[in-house]
Amino acid sequence: MLNQWLYIGIFVVISVFLPGVAILLARILSPKKPNAIKNSVYECGVETFDKTWIQFRIQYYLYALVFLIFDVETVFLFPFAVAYNQVPLFMVMEAIIFIAILMGGFLYIWRKGALTWR
Repeated sequence: MLNQWLYIGIFVVISVFLPGVAILLARILSPKKPNAIKNSVYECGVETFDKTWIQFRIQYYLYALVFLIFDVETVFLFPFAVAYNQVPLFMVMEAIIFIAILMGGFLYIWRKGALTWR
């Protein structure tokens, strides 16, 4: 029993030690030539010329959130699509139920008007 915990402890020590060494070596060996351009705030390559604290519409956030949800659902459906010829009927029915739930969510956000650009 103690032998198994010893392996876990060694793994934890190595998993903390190796990234720490890599970060330390990068800090020591990296060139340090600071200047005004490198120390400036990077805002998509363009310097800001007005107030930076402006309000964005919540709809941008909703679009991103809906995209993220459907993108993750696609990742879940990909293994099923790859092994479609080898899966039993039960798995096909589960995939159909999964797609139905996904379409239900899509219809819900469509009916709520979250997909209309104003």
